[in-house]
Amino acid sequence: MRNEETNIMNRIMLAMSKKGWLVWRNQVGLFKTMDGTRTIPIGVKGSSDLMAIKPTVITPEMVGQTLAVFVAVEVKTATGRQSEPQKKWQKAVEKLGVKYILARSEDDIE
Repeated sequence: MRNEETNIMNRIMLAMSKKGWLVWRNQVGLFKTMDGTRTIPIGVKGSSDLMAIKPTVITPEMVGQTLAVFVAVEVKTATGRQSEPQKKWQKAVEKLGVKYILARSEDDIE
């Protein structure tokens, strides 16, 4: 059975896809090898649950060209809170111009 955050994430991914976004899950954590002898870190600690590219039509001066905007989405339940590494990730990517969304449902995706 999936947990609540996974269910929210799946609904968010579906909503993003329906809007034409390219979206993928960003797996982060520690995983054991098949034989259980080693633990392997995966991903960047604090990085967002979802990564996406949002097609965006830019200004009239650009004559209708489409620009891909990189989006980082952190998924939380109604009561979930960001960890300190997640807050640092948000600050770092926003500083670079990445759109960061803290989403608790598909309604948070614009």
